[in-house]
Amino acid sequence: MSLHPTLQPYADAWTHSVDAIAELVTPLVEGEWNRRTPCPGWSVRDVVSHVIGLDCEMLGDPRPIHTLPRDLFHVTNDHQRYMEMQVDVRRHHTAPEMTSELEYTVIRRNRQLRNESRDPGTKVRGPLGTELTLEEAMRGHAFDVWVHEQDLRAALGRPGNLDSPGAQVARDVLLSALPDIVANKADAPRSSAIVFDVHGPIEFLRTIRVDIQGRGTLETAPALGPAATLTLDWETYVRLACGRVTPEGVADRIKAEGDGALTGAILRNFRVTQ
Repeated sequence: MSLHPTLQPYADAWTHSVDAIAELVTPLVEGEWNRRTPCPGWSVRDVVSHVIGLDCEMLGDPRPIHTLPRDLFHVTNDHQRYMEMQVDVRRHHTAPEMTSELEYTVIRRNRQLRNESRDPGTKVRGPLGTELTLEEAMRGHAFDVWVHEQDLRAALGRPGNLDSPGAQVARDVLLSALPDIVANKADAPRSSAIVFDVHGPIEFLRTIRVDIQGRGTLETAPALGPAATLTLDWETYVRLACGRVTPEGVADRIKAEGDGALTGAILRNFRVTQ
């Protein structure tokens, strides 16, 4: 194995999630591929198409030449249009076509990972012509595939893997977004602290401290007398952060203490995904 040790956790997380996805969808009959998922506008088929498309991008395959229909009301920005291309081009594929393409793409990606010897800092192609480091690309990819595994599990009534390797990556990705959410988007008061207490299959207690300049930092030390505390379970945290539910829709699963205007602003700006 030539994969850099820094990249191995992301490869392991992707492998675990994509194998779970294959296990979930392989036995499905044609009609089940049309089930709605929590991912706005996407069916089971669409989510699997997206996962295939993500891996094709990681492989460096050329993007499909395809014109999107104008009536896709869930597509509202350039990032979503970019992602929708790989999905819409497969919308009429049959169940056997979907499972065989998924299997073939996973085989190719496994081969790529076995032969991957690049440094984590190597620049690679990202969405919309952006450039990422290989480490950023693999971390984001492991996160995306795990989130979509959860979409499929919700649609098919097969919960699980909320503490898998992909979930561990997702925790770190979502936590890294908290300082910006609290300090900038929610405009938390300067010299304040906001505590997040998350329980369930993955548990953590984190504090976002906002300094006198208004910059937010993530800390593991608990805060005395925080301006606000949000307590919620891990699944709800993920669903909120990934735009699968609204704060109003899961209000009964969130305990908010302290400054009500601040907790409301944080929850309104909690979504990380595009």
